[in-house]
Amino acid sequence: MPSRAILVVLATVMINMTGVGLVWPILPKLVGELSTGSFSHVALVNGAIAVIFSIMQFVFAPVFGALSDRFGRRPVMLIALAGLGLDNLLLALAPSLFWMFAGRALGGIFGATFSVANAYMADLSSDKDRAAAFGMVGAAFGVGFVLGPAIGGLLGEVDIRLPFWVAAGFSFLNLGFGWLFLEETLPAEKRRNFSVGELNPFAALRWLVRQPAMLPLALALFIANTMQRGLEAIWVLFTGLQYGWGAREAGISLAVVGLSYVFVQGFLVRKTVARFGELATMTGGFLLSAVIYALLCVNTSGLIGFIGIVPHVIGWGLAGPALQALASQQVDARQQGYLQGGLSAISGLAAILGPAASSSILAWFTSPAAPFEFPGAFFAFGVLALCLAAWMGAQARAKPSISQ
Repeated sequence: MPSRAILVVLATVMINMTGVGLVWPILPKLVGELSTGSFSHVALVNGAIAVIFSIMQFVFAPVFGALSDRFGRRPVMLIALAGLGLDNLLLALAPSLFWMFAGRALGGIFGATFSVANAYMADLSSDKDRAAAFGMVGAAFGVGFVLGPAIGGLLGEVDIRLPFWVAAGFSFLNLGFGWLFLEETLPAEKRRNFSVGELNPFAALRWLVRQPAMLPLALALFIANTMQRGLEAIWVLFTGLQYGWGAREAGISLAVVGLSYVFVQGFLVRKTVARFGELATMTGGFLLSAVIYALLCVNTSGLIGFIGIVPHVIGWGLAGPALQALASQQVDARQQGYLQGGLSAISGLAAILGPAASSSILAWFTSPAAPFEFPGAFFAFGVLALCLAAWMGAQARAKPSISQ
């Protein structure tokens, strides 16, 4: 794999995710300041903002994937980075919840950097190296998530708006870095035209589910991502209620998540896939995460929460790249961007359902209307869902032949 091109792509992902991570531990706090009402109300509003972001990402992810197949990876990545900078500026200045919703919608529209980065890595790697390549993207993601939440939690103690200003600076810094150093990896002869119908996110989904060998992978990805996005949407609120954490503790816990991703996807994915193969790595990862969800649904210790999140990250971090590799082995170079757009669309659809479900469940089980208080109820549902994802993924086969 061309080392310089890969390093530039990974640096772009790392800087971008540092900016994203900066605002994560503080966003629910800003929602709470701009809204009035109980904890349950804040949980619902926070979930609604996450859903708006995810709807926009669902609609536009296949658009950016198809555009990167037609016009190349570089221009699409640069446009997305500029849009993310505008998103953070809008959030930094937001005077009301309306503008927070608008900012998150903009972030969803331009949140294509991760799928385009995966398309970059697919261009630069062979079939046998692809799981490791996707793992490297995940490791860069993790480095950004080590730095971002830890810094964001500390900055949020100074001023609740400061992390958004700093995140905007990171986005525009990344845009300049990409403009200077990011190269095109899709030659003109490998680019393809696309129809307007392909820009419909449901078209990419239909393309995936019509392939019998891809259907188990698509369903496993949808189920697992629904649980993961649900966890992400309520983590700061859940840990604040269950463990008494503030923005600083939440930021540190998210930094632990990022550090674990660096280890898992930068080192452990390659070793595990080489030893057990993509299929076993994926299903085993889902089952490990299910065990941790069972722990989270009843645990009330902050220390155990810190420790327990690590094996969940190991499971999720192993399963994701293995599933990506199984899927990407089955299309040629001209369709990698479209495939990544389709997979991102599945993740986007799950990211609509996940926050809606987790926030609603958290709000209900912490409201006076609930028969009993159970903040960890979402994780109880997650145990069953992740076991189902493992079973669905186990139906897949490595490198099947599918129709184009």
